[in-house]
Amino acid sequence: MTGAETGTGADAAQDATPTAEQAESASRVAAAEAAAADQKSLLGSSAVMAAGTVVSRMSGFVRTALLAAALGAGLHADLFTIANTVPNMLYILLAGGVFNAVLVPQLVRSMKGDPDGGEAYTNRIITLAGIFLLLVTIGLVVAAPLVMDVLLGSEFGEPELAAQRSSAIDFARYCLPQVFFYGMFVLVGQILNARGRFGPMMWAPIANNVLAVAVLAAYLLLNGPATTAEQSGPFSPGQELLLGVGSTLGIVAQLVILVPYLRSAGFRYRPRFDFRGTGLGHTLRLGTWTVAFVIVNQLAYTVVVRLASGGTAQSPEGTGITVYSSAMLIMMVPHSVVTVSLATAILPRLSAHAAEGRLPDLATGLASTLRTALVVILPFGLLLPVLARDISHVVWGHGATADTWPRYAPTLALLGIGLVFFTLHYLMLRGFYAVERTRTVFWIQCAVSGTNIAVAVALVTRTDPAQTSPALVVAYIAAYAVGSLVSYTVLRHLLGGLGTRRLLAFGARLGLAAVLATGLALAVVVGLDALSPDRPWTLSAVHVLVGGGVDVVAFLLLARLLRIEEVTAITGLVTSRLPSRLVPGRHR
Repeated sequence: MTGAETGTGADAAQDATPTAEQAESASRVAAAEAAAADQKSLLGSSAVMAAGTVVSRMSGFVRTALLAAALGAGLHADLFTIANTVPNMLYILLAGGVFNAVLVPQLVRSMKGDPDGGEAYTNRIITLAGIFLLLVTIGLVVAAPLVMDVLLGSEFGEPELAAQRSSAIDFARYCLPQVFFYGMFVLVGQILNARGRFGPMMWAPIANNVLAVAVLAAYLLLNGPATTAEQSGPFSPGQELLLGVGSTLGIVAQLVILVPYLRSAGFRYRPRFDFRGTGLGHTLRLGTWTVAFVIVNQLAYTVVVRLASGGTAQSPEGTGITVYSSAMLIMMVPHSVVTVSLATAILPRLSAHAAEGRLPDLATGLASTLRTALVVILPFGLLLPVLARDISHVVWGHGATADTWPRYAPTLALLGIGLVFFTLHYLMLRGFYAVERTRTVFWIQCAVSGTNIAVAVALVTRTDPAQTSPALVVAYIAAYAVGSLVSYTVLRHLLGGLGTRRLLAFGARLGLAAVLATGLALAVVVGLDALSPDRPWTLSAVHVLVGGGVDVVAFLLLARLLRIEEVTAITGLVTSRLPSRLVPGRHR
């Protein structure tokens, strides 16, 4: 029985003929109880995923630090980074949007509405997806030179970069089989999510990172850090084999880890080839607009990769896709830990509200999720520019980038601003997917991608190669500022409101707390910088810990003073999972 049902039943027992005022009061109480129960359940589900994501991201930091230490931050590193990025790009382009956004609502509907709990529908989905991904992957491996020519800038057509282009193509041949395993990993993970098993999909990537760390450690042991001359050159066949095959094995591992969880969730896969008249057509029609959305999105990212590859190809001091994507990894930590965990947990619930025609409940749940996400995202986004230089020193100030780590700092600082807009846009899209308005999402994404492409081309073609990566981040900020504004406005109209007045009041209090806390952290960091301007990376780590600690403590105190309830909910969840002896005032 739900909280709403319980509350209504209790009120009815007290008075068999309640007045309109009593009924309205009971309704408000029941709604409040249901909302509180939903938020507690949502935070609990999100915490399971967030724990796995934190560990995964920490191991990812080790991976990106080793990558920079081994290959540097220039053209040499970009050759591998681009080729290793291609499989994920192509998977997202070909199937990712459908798997991530469309299948979850459809799986929930089949589980609720089909007599077998959606088992036959799920078997057909796995069979069809496996066949499609296998055929596509084979085709992509064969077409590897064409794929790389699309992503590499025109500079790679010059004879002096022929060896570098050849290395990039070799890497692509080793890495493109990842497309199949990425697809099956996400599909199996979403099936588990639809069945309420959120943890495995968030923990499995740790295996990938562990293998990647082992491969990079072996590479460093065999080859040492790339020299200044090597950081603009190609790879040897043995180096290509080690890095390329090692990267693919990591993606295989994270899929293999998920398979046993399907059985423990009560699902047994049996191939089904009877695709006609089974509801897959409806899913694919929904997927048509999602695929169009992804095509537009990946078109923008293709332009970004081409422009970034030109940054390092034109100059040894240029910044490119390695700097851009590595800094993006730092930015994505709070997004993955908080926003994705919340969105993954809330999407089945939003889909259920939409299926039952309860749009006000959908709007309430989405607005609550947005506020909960922002209490972490906004303070982090403001703090990141303050700590960007010290974080860059700690993560990338080793090996081949011992002297070039400052190249990362401007990109990382700007990404803090982009994170806030990206979070708003990302969560609004979950609302559109829940009500199956994928066509609307497509048109919104056209505005996002168009802005990204236009601003990126305008800035990169007019800046020094050293500023290529920061210029691309400015384009990213502009794109998602447009996207968040448009998506919020359209969804608010569609759902009949998103509690804008409450959100603005919340935003004012949250913004005040975050700005004051960041200002205090900035003062502390500036003071520490004055004491040790030429410091080792270990002292930079101290600066990060002290500056970050001051910000967190100040923000929590200000949030309590300003009565920001969402902060209390998150801190309450965290402290409830700590041992009693670590939490003052809580008894065992």
